[in-house]
Amino acid sequence: MENRKKLWTPDSWKEKPAKHLPVYKNTKKLEETLNTIEKFPPLVFAGESRKLERSLAEVSKGKAFLLQGGDCAESFADFNPNHIRDSFKVLLQMSIVLTFGASCPVVKVGRMAGQFAKPRSQEYEKKDSKTFQSYKGDIINDIKFDEESREPNPDRLVQAYNQSAAKLNLLRAFAQGGFANLKRIHQWNLSFIGDSPASKKFKEIADRINECLDFMDACGINEKSVRQFKETSFYTSHEALLLPYEQSLTRIDSTTGKWYDVSAHMLWIGERTRQPDGAHVEFMKGISNPIGIKIGPTISKDELLKLLDILNPENNAGRITLICRMGADNISKVLPSIIREVAKSGQQVVWSCDPMHGNIEKANNGYKTRSLKNIISEIKQFFQIHRSEGTYPGGIHLEMTGQNVTECIGGVQEITEKDLSSRYHTYCDPRLNASQSLELAFLLSDILKEERNLLLKASINI
Repeated sequence: MENRKKLWTPDSWKEKPAKHLPVYKNTKKLEETLNTIEKFPPLVFAGESRKLERSLAEVSKGKAFLLQGGDCAESFADFNPNHIRDSFKVLLQMSIVLTFGASCPVVKVGRMAGQFAKPRSQEYEKKDSKTFQSYKGDIINDIKFDEESREPNPDRLVQAYNQSAAKLNLLRAFAQGGFANLKRIHQWNLSFIGDSPASKKFKEIADRINECLDFMDACGINEKSVRQFKETSFYTSHEALLLPYEQSLTRIDSTTGKWYDVSAHMLWIGERTRQPDGAHVEFMKGISNPIGIKIGPTISKDELLKLLDILNPENNAGRITLICRMGADNISKVLPSIIREVAKSGQQVVWSCDPMHGNIEKANNGYKTRSLKNIISEIKQFFQIHRSEGTYPGGIHLEMTGQNVTECIGGVQEITEKDLSSRYHTYCDPRLNASQSLELAFLLSDILKEERNLLLKASINI
């Protein structure tokens, strides 16, 4: 194990087969750009990643819950303080509702400040009689459909770094500057309920949260006496897809001597790049950040156990989050046996549900969309399966935005296929809007409360 660790270097991934990496024509310019980024300050600090790992260890033990969410793919054009604020705001709103339902801390991780690269099924895209490279995220090329725009451009790496740095700065200010005050967040939730046609469904939860806040205030627990009442911990994450960029931001931590990828607190390996002998797994095994692994219905038990052995040989709690993206039609067929194998192996993992990626469908009008009904169905099945297997459903992973988009159908707004064209703004996959995200949080709060009551009954019977 020690020899394997010693052989690793930030560029050892280059010796392995790599999928979904762009080919740059100007390799000299690429090298110059990467050398420049290597000299840039870290975007996050190793100590912050260690703090997140400790929090995720609590999730793996059933003592906390993970909320991870944000854009499918961030875009340079949407870089706007109001957009950043609104997405952060919705995650805060969801977290207070989930905290009440789960009766435990909620670990908040954004798909933000780095989610600029996307794997694509097809290397090229054809429109009319023209064929150009597929759009692979703003860090690589432009969504505009012409030859120059679709050519991978090294300058975009610097722009991605700069936007990530600015976004992180604003997120830290929001998290520590009073914007995360619990009473303010709850007032936002009350506003949502007042505007909602299904207000009765959520009012009972909101009223009980209000009673709790009033009780704490009467006991002297408020923003004046307790720092956590008005501040929160917030972390960033993205898919570690563009390995040259990730390598340029991989540094040795001076306090521990370990390697950290300082582009984000948490990185994940996608469904298309999790080959045990591939470049992405080789890179991820050497960094000390918490790691997510996307697992879909095609993964084999042997492959998953091999990945866990490679990426977490010391079986550290909080190191690995398994992000399950099965689809509402597949999850009950595939997930139970996978959970059993992981439990049998003794690996300590966080089980998180990604109900988005397995539920993409094409509307009759040609738009790619997702149905909130299917998303909710997969979440409910995820919880039921873990209940049956005696394991803890530790988190949720969502593609969402704070904007009032119309990309997913359903919800209290009753978005239909014909509404999709009115505000369909995603650069890649359809996202839940602010209302749908919060509605999901209220429904999930009920599920978490039920889980908590079942665990309490079980402990009493014992």
